[in-house]
Amino acid sequence: MNKLISAIALTSILVLTQACSEVSTLSNAEEPKPIVKGTHDDHANTHKHGESSHDDKKTSVETTIAEAKLTTPLNMLPNTIVPLLIDVQNPNGEPVKTFETFQEKLMHLIVVSDDLQFFNHLHPNYQNNGRFKVAASFPKAGKYTLFSDYKPAQSPEQISVLKTQIGGESPSATPINFDRSKTFGTAQINLISSQDHIKASEEVTLTFDLKDPVTNQPLTDLQAYLGEKGHLVIIKKSTPLTASDYIHAHALADDSAGKVTFATKFPTSGEYKLWGQFNRNGKIVTADFGIHVRD
Repeated sequence: MNKLISAIALTSILVLTQACSEVSTLSNAEEPKPIVKGTHDDHANTHKHGESSHDDKKTSVETTIAEAKLTTPLNMLPNTIVPLLIDVQNPNGEPVKTFETFQEKLMHLIVVSDDLQFFNHLHPNYQNNGRFKVAASFPKAGKYTLFSDYKPAQSPEQISVLKTQIGGESPSATPINFDRSKTFGTAQINLISSQDHIKASEEVTLTFDLKDPVTNQPLTDLQAYLGEKGHLVIIKKSTPLTASDYIHAHALADDSAGKVTFATKFPTSGEYKLWGQFNRNGKIVTADFGIHVRD
């Protein structure tokens, strides 16, 4: 079985910096500047596209190549489209200006609410001089964590963890749903694990079995998404969310109709949320599931 590297090469825990101008007046001349420097998380893995293995070697803070800073408008409200600015800098505070494409993009931005009920996968556009920009909206009040995944030129992938908050009254916490069979639009998806009881630090395979909900036949119209058969993001339920709670897995080579398999490890016991993403005729299907991991 092919192996997968789910990788977080170097990590940064970043503090939110909010903008001083309103969304309607945001322009190149008026864009607010990030002013709070973040600290670093010592969690690290290595990642290579198309392979699968795990490297638990720690990387020291001194070898950090880059960190990111987030700038947003002030007083963001639910369901309002706002610009997010992400500035990538080296440890001396200088812009990192050159990036390499990986998984067909220069940056992948995973946005989740801290209760893990909301998920979005965005691709910010590079604005030069280390700055990325993307439009986003947040569905409800509360705290959000953004995992920024990028690759400075001739360097390992970096994960920066960014924080923001949406104003208003936060809804009551919703527990994670642990059902293994769900329907997402026109896809019925069953989640199958290689172990009945998943244990921490043991490799496990997770298979998404996609079928037509009407005919119950395997889907045969899945296409590549960002160069792969599917993508899987896994986040542990934690307070606060950190880089060590984040896993990004890649699909294994498998020609089975309607099935996409991933291999990974869960570092510690607890509750995890999974989001598998698949391309069906140009429309991205995002399937979320909950997993219990034991000691």
